[in-house]
Amino acid sequence: MDYVKDHIDELVTAVQAADILRRKKNEVKEKSNTLWIVLGIIGAVVVIALIAYAVYRYMTPSYIDDFDDEFDDDFEDEDFDDDTFDAAPET
Repeated sequence: MDYVKDHIDELVTAVQAADILRRKKNEVKEKSNTLWIVLGIIGAVVVIALIAYAVYRYMTPSYIDDFDDEFDDDFEDEDFDDDTFDAAPET
């Protein structure tokens, strides 16, 4: 009888261990699912932000060309003596 009782105790212990492992596996699986959901949401927000920025850059006019033209015009209007800039300093 003790032989059967020992085997039953071992069987109950094995079933309990398997149940604990199954629960742990489910908990890890739920945590990883949650992690993937959070990463997916963050990725979607980043993609939407990049698309919005690309549309903004495409739609806004470039004013730098106008600025460069005005900047160059200011210098063309001034009269400089070319000899002043070409002369080497005397020591």
